Amino acid sequence: MKSNILYSTNRLLAVYSAWWIFFSCLHILVLHKLNLSWKLSIIDASVSNLLLALFGIITILIYKFYQPGKSNRLYRMVYILVLVGVYNFLIDLILQKIFVSETAYLIFLKQSLPIRSVITLLIITCITIINWLLYNLNENKEREKNQVEIESTMREAELAKLRQQLQPHFLFNSLNSINALVVAQPNEARKMVQQLSEFLRGTLKKDEQKLIPFKEELKHLQLYLEIEKVRFGHRLNVSIENCELCLETNIPPLLLQPVVENAIKFGLYDTVGDVTVSLKSFIEDKLLVIEITNPFDENTQKANAGNSFGLESIQRRLYLLFARKDLLFTKSENSIFTTILKIPQT
Repeated sequence: MKSNILYSTNRLLAVYSAWWIFFSCLHILVLHKLNLSWKLSIIDASVSNLLLALFGIITILIYKFYQPGKSNRLYRMVYILVLVGVYNFLIDLILQKIFVSETAYLIFLKQSLPIRSVITLLIITCITIINWLLYNLNENKEREKNQVEIESTMREAELAKLRQQLQPHFLFNSLNSINALVVAQPNEARKMVQQLSEFLRGTLKKDEQKLIPFKEELKHLQLYLEIEKVRFGHRLNVSIENCELCLETNIPPLLLQPVVENAIKFGLYDTVGDVTVSLKSFIEDKLLVIEITNPFDENTQKANAGNSFGLESIQRRLYLLFARKDLLFTKSENSIFTTILKIPQT
Protein backbone atom coordinates (compact mmCIF):
# COMPACT_ATOMS: atom_id res chain seq x y z
CA MET A 1 0.00 0.00 0.00
CA LYS A 2 2.89 2.37 0.80
CA SER A 3 4.39 1.84 -2.67
CA ASN A 4 1.05 2.77 -4.26
CA ILE A 5 0.83 5.95 -2.17
CA LEU A 6 4.40 6.84 -3.14
CA TYR A 7 3.58 6.27 -6.81
CA SER A 8 0.50 8.51 -6.53
CA THR A 9 2.52 11.19 -4.73
CA ASN A 10 5.27 11.22 -7.37
CA ARG A 11 2.70 11.34 -10.15
CA LEU A 12 0.89 14.23 -8.45
CA LEU A 13 4.17 16.13 -7.97
CA ALA A 14 5.03 15.71 -11.65
CA VAL A 15 1.61 17.00 -12.76
CA TYR A 16 1.80 19.84 -10.26
CA SER A 17 5.28 20.89 -11.52
CA ALA A 18 4.11 21.02 -15.14
CA TRP A 19 1.03 22.95 -14.13
CA TRP A 20 3.13 25.39 -12.05
CA ILE A 21 5.35 26.28 -15.04
CA PHE A 22 2.29 26.92 -17.21
CA PHE A 23 0.53 28.96 -14.53
CA SER A 24 3.65 31.07 -13.86
CA CYS A 25 3.90 32.06 -17.53
CA LEU A 26 0.18 32.84 -17.61
CA HIS A 27 0.53 34.90 -14.41
CA ILE A 28 3.27 37.07 -15.98
CA LEU A 29 1.20 37.70 -19.11
CA VAL A 30 -1.91 38.63 -17.09
CA LEU A 31 0.02 41.10 -14.88
CA HIS A 32 1.65 42.67 -17.90
CA LYS A 33 -1.77 43.06 -19.55
CA LEU A 34 -2.82 44.94 -16.38
CA ASN A 35 -0.20 47.58 -17.21
CA LEU A 36 2.55 46.32 -14.92
CA SER A 37 6.07 46.41 -16.30
CA TRP A 38 7.73 43.17 -17.35
CA LYS A 39 10.07 43.49 -14.34
CA LEU A 40 7.22 43.85 -11.85
CA SER A 41 5.21 41.12 -13.56
CA ILE A 42 8.07 38.62 -13.52
CA ILE A 43 9.05 39.32 -9.89
CA ASP A 44 5.42 39.20 -8.68
CA ALA A 45 4.68 35.98 -10.58
CA SER A 46 7.94 34.35 -9.46
CA VAL A 47 7.46 35.15 -5.76
CA SER A 48 3.73 34.32 -5.77
CA ASN A 49 4.09 31.05 -7.63
CA LEU A 50 7.20 29.91 -5.79
CA LEU A 51 5.39 30.38 -2.49
CA LEU A 52 2.28 28.70 -3.90
CA ALA A 53 4.41 25.83 -5.25
CA LEU A 54 6.02 25.43 -1.83
CA PHE A 55 2.63 25.24 -0.12
CA GLY A 56 1.36 22.82 -2.76
CA ILE A 57 4.36 20.49 -2.31
CA ILE A 58 3.98 20.64 1.47
CA THR A 59 0.31 19.70 1.05
CA ILE A 60 1.15 16.76 -1.21
CA LEU A 61 3.84 15.49 1.19
CA ILE A 62 1.56 15.85 4.22
CA TYR A 63 -1.12 13.76 2.51
CA LYS A 64 1.54 11.20 1.61
CA PHE A 65 2.02 10.38 5.30
CA TYR A 66 -1.38 11.30 6.71
CA GLN A 67 -4.80 10.67 5.21
CA PRO A 68 -7.72 11.90 7.37
CA GLY A 69 -10.48 9.34 7.64
CA LYS A 70 -14.09 9.88 6.68
CA SER A 71 -14.88 11.12 10.17
CA ASN A 72 -12.03 13.68 10.00
CA ARG A 73 -12.84 15.45 6.72
CA LEU A 74 -13.16 18.70 8.70
CA TYR A 75 -9.38 18.59 9.18
CA ARG A 76 -8.87 19.00 5.44
CA MET A 77 -11.12 22.07 5.30
CA VAL A 78 -9.45 23.71 8.31
CA TYR A 79 -6.01 22.98 6.84
CA ILE A 80 -6.95 24.56 3.48
CA LEU A 81 -8.35 27.72 5.09
CA VAL A 82 -5.34 28.11 7.39
CA LEU A 83 -2.96 27.64 4.47
CA VAL A 84 -4.78 30.30 2.41
CA GLY A 85 -4.54 32.77 5.33
CA VAL A 86 -0.82 32.09 5.83
CA TYR A 87 -0.19 32.43 2.08
CA ASN A 88 -1.93 35.83 1.92
CA PHE A 89 0.01 37.09 4.94
CA LEU A 90 3.38 35.98 3.55
CA ILE A 91 2.82 37.18 -0.03
CA ASP A 92 1.73 40.58 1.24
CA LEU A 93 4.71 40.83 3.58
CA ILE A 94 7.33 39.68 1.04
CA LEU A 95 6.11 41.78 -1.90
CA GLN A 96 5.81 44.88 0.29
CA LYS A 97 9.44 44.41 1.37
CA ILE A 98 10.58 44.01 -2.25
CA PHE A 99 8.54 46.92 -3.69
CA VAL A 100 8.58 49.26 -0.71
CA SER A 101 9.00 52.31 -2.97
CA GLU A 102 6.43 51.27 -5.61
CA THR A 103 3.32 52.99 -4.30
CA ALA A 104 1.12 52.23 -7.30
CA TYR A 105 2.08 48.55 -7.19
CA LEU A 106 1.41 48.28 -3.44
CA ILE A 107 -2.10 49.61 -4.01
CA PHE A 108 -2.56 46.98 -6.75
CA LEU A 109 -1.23 44.33 -4.36
CA LYS A 110 -3.81 45.19 -1.69
CA GLN A 111 -6.62 45.13 -4.23
CA SER A 112 -5.50 41.78 -5.68
CA LEU A 113 -5.25 39.89 -2.36
CA PRO A 114 -8.89 38.65 -2.44
CA ILE A 115 -8.34 37.26 -5.95
CA ARG A 116 -5.05 35.67 -4.90
CA SER A 117 -6.89 34.10 -1.93
CA VAL A 118 -9.54 32.59 -4.21
CA ILE A 119 -6.91 31.23 -6.61
CA THR A 120 -4.88 29.76 -3.74
CA LEU A 121 -8.04 28.25 -2.24
CA LEU A 122 -8.94 26.61 -5.56
CA ILE A 123 -5.44 25.25 -6.14
CA ILE A 124 -4.98 23.76 -2.66
CA THR A 125 -8.51 22.34 -2.78
CA CYS A 126 -7.81 20.74 -6.17
CA ILE A 127 -4.59 19.21 -4.85
CA THR A 128 -6.50 17.85 -1.84
CA ILE A 129 -9.30 16.38 -3.97
CA ILE A 130 -6.93 14.83 -6.52
CA ASN A 131 -4.81 13.36 -3.73
CA TRP A 132 -7.91 11.93 -2.04
CA LEU A 133 -9.13 10.40 -5.32
CA LEU A 134 -5.76 8.82 -6.07
CA TYR A 135 -5.47 7.49 -2.55
CA ASN A 136 -8.93 5.93 -2.66
CA LEU A 137 -8.29 4.48 -6.12
CA ASN A 138 -5.12 2.79 -4.91
CA GLU A 139 -6.84 1.66 -1.73
CA ASN A 140 -9.65 0.05 -3.76
CA LYS A 141 -7.12 -1.67 -6.03
CA GLU A 142 -5.24 -2.96 -3.00
CA ARG A 143 -8.47 -4.17 -1.43
CA GLU A 144 -9.45 -5.98 -4.64
CA LYS A 145 -5.99 -7.53 -4.87
CA ASN A 146 -6.20 -8.74 -1.27
CA GLN A 147 -9.69 -10.11 -1.91
CA VAL A 148 -8.45 -12.06 -4.94
CA GLU A 149 -5.55 -13.47 -2.90
CA ILE A 150 -7.91 -14.43 -0.06
CA GLU A 151 -10.33 -16.15 -2.46
CA SER A 152 -7.44 -17.94 -4.17
CA THR A 153 -6.10 -19.13 -0.82
CA MET A 154 -9.55 -20.30 0.21
CA ARG A 155 -9.97 -22.19 -3.09
CA GLU A 156 -6.61 -23.90 -2.63
CA ALA A 157 -7.49 -24.81 0.95
CA GLU A 158 -10.85 -26.24 -0.11
CA LEU A 159 -9.25 -28.20 -2.96
CA ALA A 160 -6.70 -29.65 -0.56
CA LYS A 161 -9.46 -30.53 1.88
CA LEU A 162 -11.47 -32.29 -0.83
CA ARG A 163 -8.44 -34.34 -1.91
CA GLN A 164 -7.74 -35.31 1.71
CA GLN A 165 -11.35 -36.36 2.22
CA LEU A 166 -11.24 -38.68 -0.81
CA GLN A 167 -8.00 -40.50 0.05
CA PRO A 168 -8.90 -42.08 3.43
CA HIS A 169 -11.97 -43.81 1.95
CA PHE A 170 -9.85 -45.71 -0.57
CA LEU A 171 -7.04 -46.28 1.93
CA PHE A 172 -9.31 -47.88 4.54
CA ASN A 173 -10.84 -50.20 1.94
CA SER A 174 -7.38 -51.27 0.76
CA LEU A 175 -6.14 -51.89 4.32
CA ASN A 176 -9.22 -54.00 5.05
CA SER A 177 -8.55 -56.04 1.90
CA ILE A 178 -4.89 -56.50 2.87
CA ASN A 179 -5.97 -57.65 6.32
CA ALA A 180 -8.29 -60.25 4.74
CA LEU A 181 -5.50 -61.53 2.45
CA VAL A 182 -2.70 -61.75 5.04
CA VAL A 183 -3.61 -65.27 6.19
CA ALA A 184 -5.34 -66.72 3.11
CA GLN A 185 -3.09 -65.25 0.39
CA PRO A 186 0.08 -63.72 1.94
CA ASN A 187 1.77 -63.22 -1.44
CA GLU A 188 -1.20 -61.26 -2.75
CA ALA A 189 -1.27 -59.23 0.47
CA ARG A 190 2.44 -58.40 0.06
CA LYS A 191 1.86 -57.41 -3.57
CA MET A 192 -1.06 -55.22 -2.58
CA VAL A 193 1.03 -53.47 0.10
CA GLN A 194 3.70 -52.64 -2.50
CA GLN A 195 1.11 -51.36 -4.96
CA LEU A 196 -0.59 -49.28 -2.28
CA SER A 197 2.75 -47.79 -1.24
CA GLU A 198 3.56 -46.83 -4.84
CA PHE A 199 0.08 -45.38 -5.34
CA LEU A 200 0.27 -43.22 -2.21
CA ARG A 201 3.78 -42.04 -3.13
CA GLY A 202 2.48 -40.87 -6.50
CA THR A 203 -0.47 -39.20 -4.79
CA LEU A 204 1.84 -37.12 -2.60
CA LYS A 205 3.87 -35.98 -5.60
CA LYS A 206 0.78 -34.76 -7.43
CA ASP A 207 -0.93 -33.13 -4.47
CA GLU A 208 0.44 -29.62 -5.14
CA GLN A 209 -0.11 -29.62 -8.93
CA LYS A 210 -3.17 -28.01 -10.49
CA LEU A 211 -2.94 -29.81 -13.85
CA ILE A 212 -0.97 -32.80 -15.09
CA PRO A 213 -0.81 -34.63 -18.47
CA PHE A 214 -3.75 -36.97 -19.00
CA LYS A 215 -1.42 -39.87 -19.80
CA GLU A 216 0.25 -39.39 -16.41
CA GLU A 217 -3.12 -39.49 -14.68
CA LEU A 218 -3.91 -42.73 -16.55
CA LYS A 219 -0.66 -44.32 -15.31
CA HIS A 220 -1.61 -43.40 -11.77
CA LEU A 221 -5.09 -44.82 -12.34
CA GLN A 222 -3.55 -48.12 -13.45
CA LEU A 223 -1.85 -48.44 -10.05
CA TYR A 224 -5.20 -48.02 -8.37
CA LEU A 225 -6.84 -50.59 -10.69
CA GLU A 226 -4.12 -53.14 -9.94
CA ILE A 227 -4.94 -52.81 -6.26
CA GLU A 228 -8.66 -53.20 -6.92
CA LYS A 229 -8.05 -56.27 -9.10
CA VAL A 230 -6.28 -57.89 -6.16
CA ARG A 231 -9.32 -57.08 -4.01
CA PHE A 232 -11.98 -58.31 -6.41
CA GLY A 233 -10.04 -60.85 -8.48
CA HIS A 234 -11.46 -62.00 -11.82
CA ARG A 235 -14.79 -60.27 -11.14
CA LEU A 236 -13.39 -56.87 -12.09
CA ASN A 237 -12.69 -56.11 -15.73
CA VAL A 238 -11.64 -52.68 -16.96
CA SER A 239 -11.85 -51.39 -20.52
CA ILE A 240 -9.89 -48.20 -21.36
CA GLU A 241 -10.16 -46.51 -24.75
CA ASN A 242 -8.39 -43.20 -25.45
CA CYS A 243 -7.64 -41.24 -28.59
CA GLU A 244 -4.02 -40.15 -29.26
CA LEU A 245 -4.82 -36.44 -28.89
CA CYS A 246 -6.40 -37.06 -25.49
CA LEU A 247 -3.11 -38.32 -24.08
CA GLU A 248 -1.52 -34.90 -24.68
CA THR A 249 -4.21 -32.95 -22.84
CA ASN A 250 -4.11 -31.81 -19.21
CA ILE A 251 -6.33 -32.81 -16.31
CA PRO A 252 -6.51 -32.02 -12.58
CA PRO A 253 -4.50 -34.65 -10.67
CA LEU A 254 -6.25 -37.48 -8.83
CA LEU A 255 -9.51 -36.75 -10.63
CA LEU A 256 -10.18 -40.14 -12.22
CA GLN A 257 -9.49 -42.40 -9.25
CA PRO A 258 -12.52 -41.39 -7.13
CA VAL A 259 -14.80 -41.52 -10.19
CA VAL A 260 -13.58 -45.01 -11.14
CA GLU A 261 -13.79 -46.06 -7.49
CA ASN A 262 -17.39 -44.91 -7.49
CA ALA A 263 -18.06 -46.98 -10.64
CA ILE A 264 -16.45 -50.08 -9.13
CA LYS A 265 -18.34 -49.65 -5.87
CA PHE A 266 -21.77 -49.42 -7.48
CA GLY A 267 -20.91 -51.96 -10.17
CA LEU A 268 -19.53 -54.75 -7.98
CA TYR A 269 -21.33 -54.26 -4.68
CA ASP A 270 -24.64 -56.14 -4.44
CA THR A 271 -23.68 -58.33 -7.42
CA VAL A 272 -21.94 -61.73 -7.66
CA GLY A 273 -20.98 -61.90 -11.34
CA ASP A 274 -18.22 -60.34 -13.40
CA VAL A 275 -18.44 -56.60 -14.04
CA THR A 276 -16.78 -54.43 -16.67
CA VAL A 277 -16.03 -50.80 -15.91
CA SER A 278 -15.31 -48.79 -19.07
CA LEU A 279 -13.38 -45.56 -19.54
CA LYS A 280 -13.46 -43.72 -22.86
CA SER A 281 -12.09 -40.29 -23.74
CA PHE A 282 -12.29 -37.98 -26.74
CA ILE A 283 -11.90 -34.29 -27.66
CA GLU A 284 -14.98 -32.15 -28.25
CA ASP A 285 -15.10 -28.32 -28.57
CA LYS A 286 -11.76 -27.80 -26.78
CA LEU A 287 -12.90 -30.10 -23.99
CA LEU A 288 -11.41 -33.39 -22.91
CA VAL A 289 -14.51 -35.56 -22.46
CA ILE A 290 -14.18 -38.67 -20.29
CA GLU A 291 -17.02 -41.19 -20.01
CA ILE A 292 -16.89 -43.80 -17.25
CA THR A 293 -19.62 -46.46 -17.27
CA ASN A 294 -20.56 -49.29 -14.95
CA PRO A 295 -23.52 -51.69 -14.80
CA PHE A 296 -25.77 -51.76 -11.75
CA ASP A 297 -28.58 -53.94 -10.54
CA GLU A 298 -31.84 -52.02 -10.82
CA ASN A 299 -33.46 -54.34 -8.29
CA THR A 300 -31.01 -53.56 -5.50
CA GLN A 301 -29.82 -50.04 -6.31
CA LYS A 302 -31.51 -46.78 -7.17
CA ALA A 303 -30.90 -45.34 -10.62
CA ASN A 304 -29.03 -42.38 -9.15
CA ALA A 305 -26.93 -44.47 -6.78
CA GLY A 306 -23.74 -43.20 -8.38
CA ASN A 307 -24.28 -39.69 -7.03
CA SER A 308 -22.08 -40.32 -4.01
CA PHE A 309 -19.84 -38.07 -1.95
CA GLY A 310 -16.97 -38.81 -4.37
CA LEU A 311 -18.79 -37.38 -7.37
CA GLU A 312 -20.01 -34.38 -5.42
CA SER A 313 -16.43 -33.65 -4.36
CA ILE A 314 -15.20 -33.97 -7.95
CA GLN A 315 -17.90 -31.56 -9.13
CA ARG A 316 -16.85 -29.09 -6.45
CA ARG A 317 -13.18 -29.39 -7.46
CA LEU A 318 -14.00 -28.73 -11.11
CA TYR A 319 -16.04 -25.67 -10.17
CA LEU A 320 -13.21 -24.27 -8.02
CA LEU A 321 -10.68 -24.82 -10.80
CA PHE A 322 -12.70 -23.72 -13.84
CA ALA A 323 -15.66 -21.74 -12.38
CA ARG A 324 -18.14 -23.90 -14.28
CA LYS A 325 -20.90 -26.15 -12.98
CA ASP A 326 -21.51 -28.08 -16.20
CA LEU A 327 -18.32 -30.17 -16.23
CA LEU A 328 -19.71 -33.28 -14.54
CA PHE A 329 -23.04 -35.00 -15.01
CA THR A 330 -24.42 -38.51 -14.81
CA LYS A 331 -27.06 -40.54 -16.57
CA SER A 332 -28.63 -43.96 -16.16
CA GLU A 333 -30.03 -46.08 -18.96
CA ASN A 334 -30.69 -49.82 -19.37
CA SER A 335 -28.92 -50.70 -16.08
CA ILE A 336 -25.82 -48.78 -17.16
CA PHE A 337 -24.67 -45.82 -15.07
CA THR A 338 -22.48 -43.24 -16.89
CA THR A 339 -20.38 -40.47 -15.40
CA ILE A 340 -19.22 -37.82 -17.85
CA LEU A 341 -16.36 -35.43 -17.08
CA LYS A 342 -15.45 -32.43 -19.24
CA ILE A 343 -12.05 -30.80 -18.74
CA PRO A 344 -11.47 -27.42 -20.50
CA GLN A 345 -8.25 -27.22 -22.51
CA THR A 346 -6.61 -23.84 -23.08
